[in-house]
Amino acid sequence: MSDWTEKYRPTTLSEVRGNNKARDQLKEWAQTWDDHREAVIVHGSPGVGKTSAAHALANDLGWPVMELNASDNRKADVIERIAGEAAKSGTLTAGGAGRRLVVLDEADNFHGNADYGGSREVTRVVKNANQPIVLVANEFYDMSQSLRNACETVEFRDVSKRSIVPVLRDICRREGIEFEEDALKKIADATSGDLRSAVNDLQAVAEETSQLTVDDVVTGDRDTTEGIFDFLDALIKEEDAEGALRASYDVDENPDEMLNWIEDNVPKDYEGAELADAYGYLSNADRWLGRVRATQNYSYWRYATDNMTAGVAASRRGSKGGWTRYGPPSYWSKLGRTKGTRNTRDAIAERIAEREGTSVATARREILPFLSAMTHHCKNRELTVQMAAVYDLDESEVSFVTGSGKDTNKVQSIVEDAKELIAEETVEHSGGAFFDAGNSSDGDTAADTAAGDGETNDQETLTAAADAGTDTTATESETAADDTDDGQSGLSDFM
Repeated sequence: MSDWTEKYRPTTLSEVRGNNKARDQLKEWAQTWDDHREAVIVHGSPGVGKTSAAHALANDLGWPVMELNASDNRKADVIERIAGEAAKSGTLTAGGAGRRLVVLDEADNFHGNADYGGSREVTRVVKNANQPIVLVANEFYDMSQSLRNACETVEFRDVSKRSIVPVLRDICRREGIEFEEDALKKIADATSGDLRSAVNDLQAVAEETSQLTVDDVVTGDRDTTEGIFDFLDALIKEEDAEGALRASYDVDENPDEMLNWIEDNVPKDYEGAELADAYGYLSNADRWLGRVRATQNYSYWRYATDNMTAGVAASRRGSKGGWTRYGPPSYWSKLGRTKGTRNTRDAIAERIAEREGTSVATARREILPFLSAMTHHCKNRELTVQMAAVYDLDESEVSFVTGSGKDTNKVQSIVEDAKELIAEETVEHSGGAFFDAGNSSDGDTAADTAAGDGETNDQETLTAAADAGTDTTATESETAADDTDDGQSGLSDFM
């Protein structure tokens, strides 16, 4: 028997069920693409019809589809193929108006590769694409902020029960299956808005019986996940090491989130030596999670889970009775309070990383503190203006780096001067990169001089500037002005 999810996949947008508003947004994006030329991120829970809608859209418009998957192990190859398809102009082999649709499925799987260039490179591709691109993602906020900002967004919500049941009813009639209406409602209830899972469940039950009844559906119910509070109760009070580990398999939380839950709640029942042992295991779990983040090797998750579940349960001494009021991690509320600040910091770091050719983590950890120290409260005004120009900072971003209020006249005048400086440099260099002289003879001379002097690096220049304080001599200013065409970019531009 063929796969019903493929057999009954929508062929036009009008057949996409349960997300009428999102469907109309996607259609409008495609029809007006020549006006805005932006990619679109289609995001939502698994099984709600995101990828199907993209294919149906292409079918409606007569556009050929190039589908790629970001989960491919050869991510560099995936990016190259996206770039190749996206860069093509309209040809005789393309669809209507010379268009083809590039669909990148599981695009949120690039989120772990920002420091390796994957996310940054995809962002560059979608900004310069000559063809429409649809990025399909389950977790919208797992994608980098720069990529999210570069695209339009369309959210697909969970499909309601009243939209799932007609789909199941239509499939039953096409397949000649007798059914009870309550049986279809039962399937729709059990799948929690996942239309694809509902169709799969219907097919699984229908293969075992000639007439679909409520009893058939009950026996075919899928396993449900265990609530986090029930799990905490079992881990901290009841289960042994093996039982706690098995209980974690049914919890719908990734290891990072689970660690936060356990860390905040275990002190409510453990004390003394048992609490010290439990935190020792949680510390080990955190180290394994650190290796996951550093290497992107998710097989290490199992060691983290072993420590935070079996280890914590094994630390328990004696029985734990009564009821305990467990709560969500305090870390989450802290993240909520600092979200705006962190978003500003990360946006600046991504811009620095792209210009300096370094990782986002290095820009955030090593370069930003230097910039903050050298431009503290905008005391070195000329340097602050140059920094704002080089990294195209607005008022809030200048305020973040310098520690000054973003609504002050000082910060606003610095941003205005930076814009004027960018305009002047653009005119002077005939549209070239900011402070990039290309093939000018002055740049060659400066480069030769730098080579003869031992090529003093940017980091040494930054350190020297920090040690020199906030005063900039006239000689240094004149030298910087004379050397703007030295072929360098980034931090060295405004030193």
